[in-house]
Amino acid sequence: MPSTEELLKRLGVDIDAETLRLALTHRSYAYENGGIPTNERLEFLGDSILGFSVTDALYRDNPDLPEGELAKRRSAVVSTRALAAIGRELGIGEYIYLGQGEKLTDGKNKASILADTMEALIGATYLSNDIETARQLVMRMVGPLLRDAAALGAGTDWKTSIQELTASRQLGAIFYAVEGSGPDHARTFEAILQIGGVAYGKGFGHSKKEAEQEAAADAWRSLSQQGAATRSSGGHSRSTGTPGTLSN
Repeated sequence: MPSTEELLKRLGVDIDAETLRLALTHRSYAYENGGIPTNERLEFLGDSILGFSVTDALYRDNPDLPEGELAKRRSAVVSTRALAAIGRELGIGEYIYLGQGEKLTDGKNKASILADTMEALIGATYLSNDIETARQLVMRMVGPLLRDAAALGAGTDWKTSIQELTASRQLGAIFYAVEGSGPDHARTFEAILQIGGVAYGKGFGHSKKEAEQEAAADAWRSLSQQGAATRSSGGHSRSTGTPGTLSN
């Protein structure tokens, strides 16, 4: 287990040692160590702080948006997928106390565990400091997402969003080519989204569903950028079928 000083530096907050350890204690570890307390209560607390902070920012920064659009954007920011991505970027998985079963199945990279731990860390920040410090932590983490209008516009269900966008532009049939690799206990998947026989997006995940969602998100951004470029040049909104750039 790496030093938690580095974790606190990445988060930009101070959390007392006992509360921090609790925030990082997954129920699988607690079960294997005599039923000690888990991070689930802190997760509950952090979820409320996260939701309030994001709602407050969206309300203040978007005075002309209706309630339905505000709710859609909030859902995108506080989703498991979004929180897990932030957790991976911060390297949170290396610090989580996991039981042996979760370790064997690469629990430190599971989206649900990472997202839950992020919420617990928000709750821990509040208890060790105050609501404003916790709110500032939330805004540092999700600020880039709040500014990503295109991503927020799609919401959380990228597969549905790409279906709607594809249909509106009459681009053709959607097909996900998915391949798995690695041992059974630590399986990873790569998905490539093809639209009308053209590859538009690539995604990775620890399940086929997660990889497909990431591929759909990648394709949605690519098509949205194409649409914006077409509009700025005065052309038609329909895509010419040029594939997006697939990152390695």
